[in-house]
Amino acid sequence: MVLMNPVISKLTGKLVVLASASPRRLEILTNVGLRFEVVPSWFKETLDKRLFKTPHEYAVETAKQKALEVKQIYTFECLWFLNFGYYLLYTVLVVFFSQTVDGLILEKPVDKQDAYRMLSRLSGKEHSVFTGVAIILCHEKEDEEIDYQVIDFYEETKVKFADLSDDLLWEYINSGEPMDKAGGYGIQALGGMLVEYVHGDFLNVVGFPLNQFCKKLGLIFSPPGSLTHNSAQTSPQGSPVDTVPPCSENGEDEPQGTSDPAAPDLTSRGTMQMQNVRENETEDGKEKLSKMIELMDGFKASKVLFTASKLHVFDVLRSSKTGELQAEDVAQEIKASMKGTERLLEACVSLGLLQRTGKEYANTAMSRHFLLSDGPLSLQGYIQHCNELVWPLFTHLETAVREGTNQHEKAFGKSSDNLFQDAYYSRHEVKLRFMKAMHSIAKVSGRDVATAFDLSKYKTACDLGGCTGAMAYEFAKAHPGLSVTMFDLPEVIEMSGHFRPHDADDRVSFVAGDFFKDELPKADVYILARILHDWSDEKVHILLSKIAKACNPGCCVLVSEIFLDEDRKGPSRGLLQALSMTEGRQRSASEYSLLLKSHGFTTAQVKHTHNLLDAILCVAE
Repeated sequence: MVLMNPVISKLTGKLVVLASASPRRLEILTNVGLRFEVVPSWFKETLDKRLFKTPHEYAVETAKQKALEVKQIYTFECLWFLNFGYYLLYTVLVVFFSQTVDGLILEKPVDKQDAYRMLSRLSGKEHSVFTGVAIILCHEKEDEEIDYQVIDFYEETKVKFADLSDDLLWEYINSGEPMDKAGGYGIQALGGMLVEYVHGDFLNVVGFPLNQFCKKLGLIFSPPGSLTHNSAQTSPQGSPVDTVPPCSENGEDEPQGTSDPAAPDLTSRGTMQMQNVRENETEDGKEKLSKMIELMDGFKASKVLFTASKLHVFDVLRSSKTGELQAEDVAQEIKASMKGTERLLEACVSLGLLQRTGKEYANTAMSRHFLLSDGPLSLQGYIQHCNELVWPLFTHLETAVREGTNQHEKAFGKSSDNLFQDAYYSRHEVKLRFMKAMHSIAKVSGRDVATAFDLSKYKTACDLGGCTGAMAYEFAKAHPGLSVTMFDLPEVIEMSGHFRPHDADDRVSFVAGDFFKDELPKADVYILARILHDWSDEKVHILLSKIAKACNPGCCVLVSEIFLDEDRKGPSRGLLQALSMTEGRQRSASEYSLLLKSHGFTTAQVKHTHNLLDAILCVAE
């Protein structure tokens, strides 16, 4: 490829890192002569799509977060080379691939039914394929430290599917090809038979926008002065971004070479020897090792988040005029040491909580949405709860497992029959902290729970143990014909005014009482959000019996909890939470269904919201 020849010479002796293990990207980049090391990112592709105005913004932000994560791994390796007198540039390249149809973002299917859902939606329609690319260009500063820039861009390609029969779709799905591909198809293989036409970069649909990537490299390595220390390029579609690797024609199949043949021989250095060991490992072995490291270091990441939140780092950055501050300014604001603050900020950058440009730190989109104390979707209350209550309990996990009891006495110096009762009857600040935690969970998950089912035929609802009323307000907002009563202990009702929204709906009312002892308000729908998992089987049956007695035929119970996978192999949040050893237990959707059936309720629908809480709707017989 003539286009890439001038660029390749610029990359002599430079380490290029590809933060993706996609075999399609490896093949495309290897075929054009790019030599690189593969270090897959473990950043979870779970950014809230609702927070992005366009699909390409979602793809680019995901790519950027993956790149920043992998960049952290290599920072010290680069410094090692600099100390030996080499100028070593390394580039982290990340691609995130998504497809859209009817405004929905389609990623990889989770099973065959999901693949069918995607492909049948694409049938007979034109859709867009977006690839977000993030490049991190590292270079040496005068003080022999590593500085970096982030450059990102995206590519869009239009693809039209033919009208597809169910037989053809299932034949393709049963081939197994759709399961690891965004949108559920691979255009370069059997999936090509589904496609009527393509407008744009074909390789973008395969997995990598090679044409625009090469153009970016041309801009990056153009004559001196075209990319200065603090400058940023802007893509034709796009946003300021950072830079990436090379290309040239070379039929090698080996995708993990690390330097141009003309580069200085660095293989005698310890770091490069370690790299060669990694090259000889299988991809499966690397993935297992990365997962193991992630598990071992997981507690450190949690404590970084807790500490940054407690020190109000995210609020401090937001309050500055530009939204950016240097480490010394942050240290002064949070009244901490310069050394400790700088290390905390860098750790936050590596976790995707902050971003850094030169010496300036700023919040990421994720932290702006979830970590500002006064944000509408703030999780600060729950984070503080985890830091002050859950973390101390889990430091005594070994004893908790041996004894099968919670470690409240060891962690806090006093026993408690029930942590929630202890919170409600304790000091004002402890009670308020607990309510803030419950409020933040309800605010983040409430909309998805409230809209999980069509409740238009019901007129009244009762949110049992609704704490601050956040969930009740979400149900009233989602269902204009529904009046909601929030029922909780008198001590809770007293403090619920602290959380009353400025636009509070008058269809939400508050009634004080104990749902184990007092008569329940009459309602068509009883909402149990994060209630059943906390109580013993005996108390759960007492509560459900009372609800069943209050219900007329056709009334319903809506239970919202973390649903365990039926085989206990899926997401682990519920299983980890169970280790706090409350008297209750976590259940799967089918277990909740059987529990409610034993009290005369038939399961109507189950909804996995992909938020903090799932939901099940059961109707009284």
